[in-house]
Parts: sequence; structure tokens; C-alpha cells
Amino acid sequence: MIKMRGIRKAYNTGRIKVEALKGVDLDLAAGEFISIVGPSGSGKSTLMNIAGCLDVPTAGEYELDGQPIANLSISRLAEIRNKKVGFVFQAFNLLPYATAYENVELPLIFGKVSAKIRRKRVVELLERVGLGERLDHKPQELSGGEMQRVAIARALANEPKLVLADEPTGNLDSKSGKAIIDLFEELWKSGTTILMITHDFNVAKRTNRVIYLKDGLVMKEPLDIARGIKSWKHDKQFDTL
Repeated sequence: MIKMRGIRKAYNTGRIKVEALKGVDLDLAAGEFISIVGPSGSGKSTLMNIAGCLDVPTAGEYELDGQPIANLSISRLAEIRNKKVGFVFQAFNLLPYATAYENVELPLIFGKVSAKIRRKRVVELLERVGLGERLDHKPQELSGGEMQRVAIARALANEPKLVLADEPTGNLDSKSGKAIIDLFEELWKSGTTILMITHDFNVAKRTNRVIYLKDGLVMKEPLDIARGIKSWKHDKQFDTL
């Protein structure tokens, strides 16, 4: 599903050049559920943006579902994002004036799906995430956990091959966070491929593979969770674990 070789990303901020990624190799097979962990500034979000075709690398090769990404146009990248990738963000990113139904419907409208099929698909998705009775509720009428469920339903709207989740439990209490990870696990077991960024070890250990990113490099892959706990907790730069 994902094949990265020698991925580098540099940003020029005035006279200073910042290297966010310094040569990352990463493979994600279809049907995997993996997490990327690491200290702040390690390059996790940059890697996620490249994986989701929201950004392009400075150097290196990236293939998504067998498609080389490097030389694609902006419009082609947008098309791939809409058809192949679903995004779930820490801040939910829901339209505040739209209902749960309308938020989930949006990518289907962009995908030019007929109204009849949209209605069926949106209702099925909101029922799947346990919000079948909340179709007409706006974000301010929902709890944090419910808003994240709407965001997950929206991410699944166009039946993407890959779901990218950036700190999906970061704004939730422990009970709501566990419920969201339970939902991700159900999606994974039903065949969805998931790549997730998290600072939470209890979340990371629920995935079937963990990648540790530090200073723009993959430190160890795959990371053995049982042996990795002590080293993570004693890494002073890993300040949120």
C-alpha cells in the first residue's frame, strides 16, 4: 500500500534550512494497522502529510497503492486523496455549521456521487460508528468522542484503501479515546489499512506494528513493543510518554 525509499523533506525558513525527514524507508502492506511514535519535532506529521499526498518529498521515492507520486500534478494528487485516502485529525476538522450527516456527505459530493447513493452511504456509515440517531446534530451538540466518530465516518465515505489518523485520541478523555481505538481496531479487522500517529503508548500497543521516528529517521523497524517499553519511558526526548 505504501512504499517509501529515502524520503527526505527540507523546509527553508529564511536563511535556515530545516530537515524534517532525513532519508526514511517505510513499507505498509494492505490490511496492516501500524502506528508511528516519536518525540515532538521528530517528523511524524511531515511523514503523514507525504503519505496522504498533502505534501511532496524533497527527495526520495514514494508509491501509494503502486502509483508513483513524485511527479503528479496538484489536481491528480487531489484526486488520489479523495479516492484512496481517508483522513482523521486530532482537532476533528468538522464544519461547525453542518450536521453530522452533512459533514460525512461532503467528500461524496466532491466525488460526484448521486444523491440517492449518498443518502444510503452516509446513514450506513453513521450507524456503523454508533451515531445513527445523531444525523441532524451539529458539532457543538456532540461530545468529543462523538465528533471524532463523525470524522471517522467522513474518512470512510469514499471507501478509501488507506486511513491516516493524526493523534485521533489527542483531544479526548481516556474513556472516549479507548472507544475510538476500539473502533479503529474493528475497521482494521474488517480490512481497512490504517496508519496512525500517536504519542500515547497505550494506543500504540493496540496496533500490530509500531515505528519509532526520531530526528527525522526511523530508529527501529519493527519496534518490539514488549522490549521497547523501558527504552521509550527513559528517553528524555520522548517527553509525552
